[in-house]
Amino acid sequence: MSERITVEELAELMKKSAGVTVPPAELRERSDTGFDVLGVDSLGLLGIVGELENRYGTPMPPDAERSKTPRQFLDLVNSALMTGA
Repeated sequence: MSERITVEELAELMKKSAGVTVPPAELRERSDTGFDVLGVDSLGLLGIVGELENRYGTPMPPDAERSKTPRQFLDLVNSALMTGA
């Protein structure tokens, strides 16, 4: 699978699954800011992971729900999607 999750998609998922609105441009600038600082708690991140698993029909890496920053999350999830994990 050659799909990649973009910053825009992550911002949309954060709003849908965690109820946190961060504009994509701001999320891109703050990609190394902790999810906790952005207002996404562990349940919100779990919701984002669940939404991605449903969307792509494949489990996300176990560490995805423990990612600390958007950059870490996107790197991990996109790497898994690229390898078909």
